[in-house]
Order: sequence, then structure tokens, then C-alpha cells
Amino acid sequence: MSSKVFVSAQEVAERAGVSRSAVSRTFTPGASVSASTRKRVLEAAEELGYHVNHLARGLMRNESGIVCLIISDVATPYRSALLRELTQQLQNAGKIAMLINTDRSDGSVDRALQQAIRYRADASVILSGHPDKSITQLCLRNGQRLVLINRDDDQLGPLKINLDDDESGGRIATAFVRAGCRKLAFANSEAGTPSLMGRERGFLAMAAELGMNVIVERYGWTGYEAGKVLAQRMLTRSDRPDAVFCATDLLACGFMDAARHQFGLSIPEQLCIAGFDDIEQASWSSYNLTTFAQPVSQIAAHTVEWLSRPQEDAGEHSIKLKAELVWRSSIRGG
Repeated sequence: MSSKVFVSAQEVAERAGVSRSAVSRTFTPGASVSASTRKRVLEAAEELGYHVNHLARGLMRNESGIVCLIISDVATPYRSALLRELTQQLQNAGKIAMLINTDRSDGSVDRALQQAIRYRADASVILSGHPDKSITQLCLRNGQRLVLINRDDDQLGPLKINLDDDESGGRIATAFVRAGCRKLAFANSEAGTPSLMGRERGFLAMAAELGMNVIVERYGWTGYEAGKVLAQRMLTRSDRPDAVFCATDLLACGFMDAARHQFGLSIPEQLCIAGFDDIEQASWSSYNLTTFAQPVSQIAAHTVEWLSRPQEDAGEHSIKLKAELVWRSSIRGG
């Protein structure tokens, strides 16, 4: 079994009959090199199967071009959509996206950041958990830039991108009341992330302003099965709600299926439901769910634009975006 051998720039120089620096200039955008030299170098590179080692070149400038994406629940529709957008925009910017799949614990995020330091990543984008401040500061001291997406963190240094989840919760509470609903409920998981709790907080605050009490139930992790359990809990109550805001679309889909198939309720005539994320399933005719669309393209664009600035010119460190309300037929009048 033969081992893989990489062709060096020196070998290309010897084959082309030029200097090593001429090979480097040929593969450096904007560098000065004569047309004849460029032709000889490119022909030699083609014959030998030479490829520029961008990682080595970057490390000579103290840059690797690597951006670590630290994430859990990769298979969930929203996370996979955000991951797809981030990787595409990072690649378009000439960066290397490295995925580190974590569990939901803060400890696993700390270990992932330490791994990113060992790989000499230029930056890490954290989509899961709350890294310990000492680990965050270690990354910053090592010159690594950090982007926190939908994380609650008051540290200076990282770029923080969050949604105005409180505002979204308030809008849905108002929509339910305008639809004639009088018994409101909020279905959440026990994950307790800043974004989920912000939606709950905004929903409760607006409901109180409108003179409404709210039933709140939390169960498990943020998925379809948890939505079914939450429906069983809420819809067997004597004060059964007639409107439920689910913290995510996956919860809402599970809730809707249980409401219709186990309790025989008609949506939206007997029960209005809203979700959050605008995953693909939300638009399916079996759900047709009113929800909020996560601005994944904007999140990715802000991330890449900030990482592309010189570190000393990074500037703004906190961005708040709004989710767009997508009206469908799971709320009366929607």
C-alpha cells in the first residue's frame, strides 16, 4: 500500500526551471510575475499534480482560515438550515468551516472551544450552550474571534447576534386576542435557552398587558415528541386553552397532531396554534402553521462580514434582528 505524497512548491520550481519565489508569486493573487514564467509554472504544476497548501500559507501569516461551528442538534430543521447558510457564506468568503458537534451541555462547548484553539482556528461560532467565561477569555487571548448566536452573554469581545424574541412573543399574544381567543397558553421545553425564554417572557408580558392569564407548561427537549406530551398535559385541564404559542415549530407540530388525533380538536376553529422557526414542515398542508421565520441569511451574513473585517476594526459587537411573522391558517383570520 503506497503512502500519499504531496508535491512541494520546490519540485514545481525545479520542473519549471524557475525560483521557488516565482512559484509562490504565480499562485498569489495580484503578485507580479511575467506571462512566460506563469505559463511554465502552471504547466509544471499540472504535470506534477501540485496544489497550493493554503493552510500552511495562512499559518505563516498567523491565520488558518478555519472557522469552527460549535453546534448541537444538527439534525433539527432550523439548525440544519442555519448550518447550511453559514457554511455556504463562509466558503464564499474563502474560509474553511469546521463542524464540531456537541451535546447540549456547557461542558461540551468548553471542550469544543479548547479543540478549536488546538486546531489554531481563527474564529468559532457558538450556536449551542453557554461557554465558561474563562474559556472564552482564553480564546480571545489566543487571538481567536468568537461569534455567539442566540446566546445570553455579557462579555466584551465576542460578536453577539440575537433575535428580538420578546417582541415576537408579544405579537402572537396580540394576534390570539384579536382572533377571539381568551384562554392562552405557552408550550415550552426545559432547555431554558435565552431565545426560548425570551419568547415565553414576551408572550406573558403582552398577555398580562391585555388582561389575560397564561397557562405555561415545559417538558423535555425541544422536539416533536415533547410537543405531543405538552398537548396531553394542557388539553386535559379543566381550563383547557383555546390558543397555544409553541416555542418552536417542532413542538407545534407535535402539539397539533396530538390535539387533532387524540383529542379530536379542529384547528383553528377550536384551537389556535403558532410556532417559531418557519421550518419546511410548517408550510405543509397538514400543518399550515403560523410562525416566525428565522433570518438565517442575515445571521450568516453578519457573521461572515464581521469575521472578514480586520480584528482591530471589528467595531459593533451586538446585533439584534427581528423574525418575520408568517401568517398561515392555524390562527383564525390568519
